[in-house]
Amino acid sequence: MARPEDSAWAVSVAQVASRPGQTKLIDAVFPAPSGIGDNIIGVREGADVSVTGSFDSIVDGLILTAHINAPVQAECTRCLKPIERDWGVDVTAFFPYDSPEDSRNSKEEVDIIAGEDESEDTYPLSRDGAFADLEALLRDTLVEALPLQPLCREDCRGLCPQCGIDLNEHLDHHHETTDLRFAALADLKAQLEQEERERNA
Repeated sequence: MARPEDSAWAVSVAQVASRPGQTKLIDAVFPAPSGIGDNIIGVREGADVSVTGSFDSIVDGLILTAHINAPVQAECTRCLKPIERDWGVDVTAFFPYDSPEDSRNSKEEVDIIAGEDESEDTYPLSRDGAFADLEALLRDTLVEALPLQPLCREDCRGLCPQCGIDLNEHLDHHHETTDLRFAALADLKAQLEQEERERNA
């Protein structure tokens, strides 16, 4: 039977659990769980994910306030170039001693502490309350934080819709195009002129 402490994402919190007012700092690196993103954008399984912050003990559980940083691999949605950059997100999560259904008041306290710009989630502690497992938290937080349309840069010009050339590298690139509506008028004008010449012949 798997033990909580054997998880690659386990953090020992026994020294602060059930001791309101106590704080445990965390500054550690964990392997990225599977399932973060897809072929367009995501975090490779096993990549180093850093977590810095603290567990604060309250009456009904532990509150984790932390900054998560992970290496994101993506493809620019405009020019299709590969992107590799670190992606950081702040998170506040609640680890209740009881089940989440019995901890609504504490969850409201977490919401107030977290504010509007941070994710707010509830995760279980191990049965004895001695370990917090961050696997699900890392996956959930990073998946929610990934941009839907990653760009290599904000002003990326993308690819030419006609020939596919990278417009970032060829700033003066363009094609001579004729508006089809004007082309039809030109054909009609030529036809009328031809008929006029035939009548005058």
